[in-house]
Order: sequence, then structure tokens, then C-alpha cells
Amino acid sequence: MSRRCELTGKGVQTGNNVSHAHNKTRRRFLPNLQSKSLLSDTLGETVRFRVTTSALRTVERQGGLDAYLLSAPDSVLSLSAQRTKRKIARARAAAE
Repeated sequence: MSRRCELTGKGVQTGNNVSHAHNKTRRRFLPNLQSKSLLSDTLGETVRFRVTTSALRTVERQGGLDAYLLSAPDSVLSLSAQRTKRKIARARAAAE
């Protein structure tokens, strides 16, 4: 399982540990990933995603999972998120 957010695409970054003597050693900055069940209002069910805490705040600010997925570009979404996005779009089209 990769260390990548399924909704925003945020992943591992690299940098340096810098000691007091200014010695530099390589290190990794890992994203704060959480496994969460998010509710889709259109589908009426919960969907499990491995997302960062910043992505959870973004989803809440945009008005829920459905609004976030429909506005997000496919290039940053994982395959399962893209499938969920298509399901939501189809369900909304059928409801109209």
C-alpha cells in the first residue's frame, strides 16, 4: 500500500535532518494518512478511503465528499476515487 492520499495525491517528501553542527542526513516526511469512511449523500452509503487529515478538512470545507469529488481533477484521484466519482455522477444524472 503506497503512502499516498487517495483524494489529493499528497505523498512522501524528502529532505534533510540538520544537526546543531550543521551535518545533513537524508530523511523522509510522511503524510498524515488515516483510513476513514466518508458518507456519500448521493449514493447513500459510506466509502472507505486512505486520506490525509488536510484532505478531510478540504472535503468538509467543500461541502462533503460528493461536492469534492465532482470538482477534483481525475489526475490527483486514485482509481477507487475515480470510480466513486463516476458512480456519483451517474446517480445524479439518473435522479434528474
